[in-house]
Amino acid sequence: MSLKKLGFAALFALAALPAAAQTQTIRIGVTPGPHAQILEAVKPIAAQKGLDLKIVEFSDYVVPNAALAAGELEANSFQHQPYLDNQKADRGYKIETVASTVNFPIGVYSKKHKAFDALPNGATIAIPNDPTNGGRALLLLQDKGLLKLKDGVGFKPTVIDITENAKKLKFVEIDAAQAPRVLDDVDAAVINTNYATQAGLDPVKDALTRENPKGPYVNIIAVRAEDKDKPWVKALVESYHTPEVKKFVDETFKGAVLTSW
Repeated sequence: MSLKKLGFAALFALAALPAAAQTQTIRIGVTPGPHAQILEAVKPIAAQKGLDLKIVEFSDYVVPNAALAAGELEANSFQHQPYLDNQKADRGYKIETVASTVNFPIGVYSKKHKAFDALPNGATIAIPNDPTNGGRALLLLQDKGLLKLKDGVGFKPTVIDITENAKKLKFVEIDAAQAPRVLDDVDAAVINTNYATQAGLDPVKDALTRENPKGPYVNIIAVRAEDKDKPWVKALVESYHTPEVKKFVDETFKGAVLTSW
């Protein structure tokens, strides 16, 4: 082979390499449990689109948005829209939603009582202490007839917005991640599904009652506003919204986690 032909051959060989060379690393923040598991299922699909997903786990709900805003992540997948809206209002984050993902109907759990109707007068109930999930817990209890809240409270009612509490329930506000750990000390706790499953609870079988799965609490993928129209965002969303991932969620979580697509 002549040097000229060898040169062309080398060029053609290099032309076959761009897929590997163009692989883009995307650091995506999640909470442990289902969000992390689902992203592991997304990872090989995203790899086919040139994305190397680095899944970074956080043990609470506050840090993933701070890390995203600070440029320590490219995306996160752990929260619903009311929570993000609250974080943006409080902290001024320039973070935008680019896709809906899955819903984790929040539930009421107890080690002391077998049925929701069996909660006694004066029962102590643990609820999350962040505004959106605490409000979500109170809205669930109102929906199930245990209390009434002021009209027009929106998605972030607090215990001071309770107008009727016939059973004289007492509320303990705690970090959402700690809720499963206090079940021995309270009559019941309102627990987010990701923390319930992480603690070995079955949201379908163990919850005394659960939230209606339809509503504003579908989880989302969020990115910095400056990145929302970049090609990698489209590739990430397309990788998540696939039949393969839907099948993984349905078969793995058996109704505890519901897909939005």
